[in-house]
Amino acid sequence: MGPGDDAAVVAGGRNERLVVTTDAVVEGVHFSRAYSTPADIGHRALAVNLSDLAAMGATPRWALLSLVLPATLHETEVEALVDGLAALAIRHQVSVIGGNITRTDGPLIVDVTAGGEVAPRKWLTRSGAKAGDEIYVSGSIGGAAAGLEMLRSGSASTSALWATADRSLECIERHRRPEPRVRLGVAIGRAKAARAAMDLSDGLADAVNQVASASGVGATIDAALLPVDAAARDWWRACGDDPVARALTGGDDYELLFAVAAKSGRALRAVTRRIADPPLTKIGVFTKDARARVVVKDGKTETLPEGFEHFANR
Repeated sequence: MGPGDDAAVVAGGRNERLVVTTDAVVEGVHFSRAYSTPADIGHRALAVNLSDLAAMGATPRWALLSLVLPATLHETEVEALVDGLAALAIRHQVSVIGGNITRTDGPLIVDVTAGGEVAPRKWLTRSGAKAGDEIYVSGSIGGAAAGLEMLRSGSASTSALWATADRSLECIERHRRPEPRVRLGVAIGRAKAARAAMDLSDGLADAVNQVASASGVGATIDAALLPVDAAARDWWRACGDDPVARALTGGDDYELLFAVAAKSGRALRAVTRRIADPPLTKIGVFTKDARARVVVKDGKTETLPEGFEHFANR
C-alpha cells in the first residue's frame, strides 16, 4: 500500500533481503539554488540514495520523500523539484510510496529514504576487503568537483583559462545531476565479483580510507592509473592546481569503489562485458599494513589524504 495512509506497506520479494538507506541534501551544503534548478535538486536527492543502494549491490524498489520548504519557495519550484526526482525514479523503476512536507525559516532540505532488495549473501559491504585485493573504481573522478568550481568562478564558458565551453558543461552537469551506478553495483553484487564496495560521495580518498578502516587493511594507490576526468584535469592545471590531489579529495562523483580478489577476475570480466559503461579502472591494491595508506606519484610515496570531512570546519 502506497501513499495516503499513515504508513506504507512494502512486500519484500521471495528470498530477498531488504536494504534501506537515508540521505538528506541541504541548501548551502550540498547544493545552491544559484547553480542548480529545482529539477536538478530533486534528481540529486534521489541519486545520492540510489548510489548508496548500488554500493550495497541492492536493486532499488521504493523511496520516501520529505520536503522541508522555505516560505520563499514558489509552488512551481516545488513541482519542478518533485518532477526531477520522479524522472529519475521512473528510469530506475523506483516507486515513491509516500513522505512528508513541512515548512522552515531556514534552508531548503530534501530528505529521502530509499529501500531496495538483494539476494541472501549477495550484498556488498565496506568491511570485506582483504590484503592483495585489487582496487577498482568506475567511470572517472573529479568532474563534479571541478564543475562546482567552474560555477562558483563564473568562468565556465568565458574565462581565458577555459576556452572549451562544451567540456566545462560536462563537468557542471556531473555536479548538478550525478548518475548513480545502479546497474553496475547490482551486477557485481549478483556475480560476487567484489568483496567490498563503497560509493564516492565524499571523494575517492575518503572511500579508500573508509573501506581500508572497516576491513583492517592498508592501501596503495597508483596516481598514474587514476581515471581523472580529462576536462577537470585541464581545468585544475589551468588554475595552477594538482589534478591528482584535487581529484582524490573532490566529492560528488558518486562512482563506485570495489575490492576485487584475484580469483574473481573472471566474474568481473563477465560483468564488464555486459555493462561496458561506465568502465572500471584498476587503481591500486589493498595491503597488509593497516596503518599504511599511500599514493605513489612520480616515483614518490605520499600519505593518502583523508578526503572530505563534514564537520571539519565547525
